[in-house]
Amino acid sequence: MIITAEAECMLYEGHSLKAKRSIIKRLMAKLRNDFNVAVTELDYHDLWQRTKIGIVTISNDKGHAEQVIQEVLKVVDTFPELERTITDVEYF
Repeated sequence: MIITAEAECMLYEGHSLKAKRSIIKRLMAKLRNDFNVAVTELDYHDLWQRTKIGIVTISNDKGHAEQVIQEVLKVVDTFPELERTITDVEYF
């Protein structure tokens, strides 16, 4: 089972692309290290107040894959510098 999540987020703390990249880099490193998922920034590379990240997990158990994605999204929500606005989850 492959599950992907695309999460659009608004960033309120940083006021430059450099600050945005610092926040996103920290978030992606935490997700990779804690959950062993693939993470990348998908869109809005030139906007400092907005981002879209993609997360992918693969498992032989659908329930486990769903649990991993839900836990990852909870961690995204704990970052005080950003707010998750739109999330699309797809199953393959």
